[in-house]
Amino acid sequence: MARRGQRRDDAALSASVRPIAWLSVMGVGIAVVAMQIALLSNDTSVEYVTKHGSSLTPFPFDVATMWSALEGSILMWGMLLAIYTAAVAVKFRRQLHDALASWAMIVMFAVTAFFLVLMLVVSPVFRSVTVAAGFDGPGPNPLLQNHILVAFHPPMLYLGYVGFTVPFAFAVAALITGRLGEGWLTATRRWTLFSWGFLTAGIITGAWWSYEVSGWGGYWVWDPVENVSFIPWLTGTAYLHSVMVQERRGMLRVWNLTLVCSTFALTILGTFLSRSGVVQSVHAFSDGNIGPVLLGFFALIVAVCVGLIGWRGDRLRSPGAIDSPMSREGAFLANNLVFAAFAFVVLLGTVFPLIVEAVNSDRVSVGAPFFDRMATPIGLVMLFLMAVAPVLPWRAATTELLGQRLWWPAWSAIGALAISLAVGARGLAPLLAFGLAGFAAGSVARQLTLASRRHGWRGFVGRANGGMVVHLGVIVIAVALAASQSFVRQGEFTLDEGESARVAGHRFTYVGSRVVQQPNRQETRVRIRIDGGDVYEPSMNRYTMQAMNLSRPSVKVTPTKDLYLNLTREPTAEDPTIRIRIVVEPLILWLWIGGTIMVIGTALSAFPGRRRNPLAPVSTAVGDGREAAEPAPGESAEVAG
Repeated sequence: MARRGQRRDDAALSASVRPIAWLSVMGVGIAVVAMQIALLSNDTSVEYVTKHGSSLTPFPFDVATMWSALEGSILMWGMLLAIYTAAVAVKFRRQLHDALASWAMIVMFAVTAFFLVLMLVVSPVFRSVTVAAGFDGPGPNPLLQNHILVAFHPPMLYLGYVGFTVPFAFAVAALITGRLGEGWLTATRRWTLFSWGFLTAGIITGAWWSYEVSGWGGYWVWDPVENVSFIPWLTGTAYLHSVMVQERRGMLRVWNLTLVCSTFALTILGTFLSRSGVVQSVHAFSDGNIGPVLLGFFALIVAVCVGLIGWRGDRLRSPGAIDSPMSREGAFLANNLVFAAFAFVVLLGTVFPLIVEAVNSDRVSVGAPFFDRMATPIGLVMLFLMAVAPVLPWRAATTELLGQRLWWPAWSAIGALAISLAVGARGLAPLLAFGLAGFAAGSVARQLTLASRRHGWRGFVGRANGGMVVHLGVIVIAVALAASQSFVRQGEFTLDEGESARVAGHRFTYVGSRVVQQPNRQETRVRIRIDGGDVYEPSMNRYTMQAMNLSRPSVKVTPTKDLYLNLTREPTAEDPTIRIRIVVEPLILWLWIGGTIMVIGTALSAFPGRRRNPLAPVSTAVGDGREAAEPAPGESAEVAG
């Protein structure tokens, strides 16, 4: 209908797209409300409630039950997709008769229709069932009702996943219409940015949730379902960098289209892996024949995108070229290659065991050591590029200019390395990480200082300087990762009441235990006094409906380190001793702080800075050692030059 409106130049017909979009929102919204009512009222006539609901599940975990299993997660995906589609229809309501917008809406409707078919036909949400009077379901997986973050982590991930449908739709529309310039990039910049921001928040909260409930003291284990959220984040990050090159120089058109299409396709692949039963994870769901349908949809997306890009190959040739590798566009290209390599490594390590098993039925395992070995050098290269890229001008730079702009970042690196050695850091990889983090932090500080001197607080607003804030968050996370993984101290101890254990200079004393009855579980809490001060209570939780015991760690959080307590054996009448795992990890808190900074930077990047006066002088000399003249608040000094 949108396409017919475009052909006839009939604005009234094209405007009917909005009512259709809102109708889909209304339909899926009614389904969501019905599911929530069924869960909250424990309506056991609905099969989903009998399998995953329970009258004993406390609020808000009974609300979160909707996205804790397959059918409900697809329902939530469909709801968010319908909302995004309606939002695009409203945002571009005055352009719906235009070919680009109308084709984008067609793609959005097609994807929405696919997920509606999933929830209505392939994996119906509202199957009815008859059960005995008084029947009560088991409730969600205990791991999914053991921490409040489960109410926030999946919705944020879905907002990121689903949001990438918007730039994908416009990319496909640009390929179909042949309008391959920068217009579709501008139209979708904020949509992409916010989707990436939600995905970032979802990954960070997921790591935090894992840390608080898993019991082993870690936050990232390279679980396949963790990986399939991280891979589109990597390609989306690469796209957000390279799109600036296309807007500025008209280059990397094929690369950008490939990244957009890959990011969306990878969200569908991730949905297949987590909902087909091919991988085992607390995050994964499996039911019926939804796996082959999702895999077929993924294959269709890849085929359509490859075909369209090949069809438009001649028109995708860039009018410009990289003049020098020592330039901003050269650094962005290197950055993209690193991100693409990282995404490929994680994807290969995730799907390789599945491919081997499918081919010859052998079971192989690709675990954390492989990913850690591959991720460490890639991460170090990323830190280096984060330090160098922001100070490079467009087109070319002289060694004199680079020396001038990298002077303070280099001293920052030396200072960070010296401080690391002074506090006892050892080992090549962590010292390199700390030094390069200082290098990158010095570059960020230089950029933001220049911007704030010119424009005050507005210097932090806009794509370039908001991006610097995001970089700062990444640097904070990199330091926390290097410290927490390299200098962890831990031990497991059997203690009688009154006995103490020591780890990393801290004393942990077992002072007693108590039993607490909750609506959905019984908690055996042990009381541990740390360094003669506050008492913390790790517990063993017994979920009677699922016949499962699950430990709940307790953590003393400080700015410099976390003291992590996890009960591995509870006291009994026959054996009053406990067994407890104690982990001392430095700088864990800064992982969550760094993630928060990244989200703040994303929001700052979405707002445009004050537009530069077109008559304002701009330095056109390249590599003359001078800063560019007066940039807009949304740009760093080098971006304006």
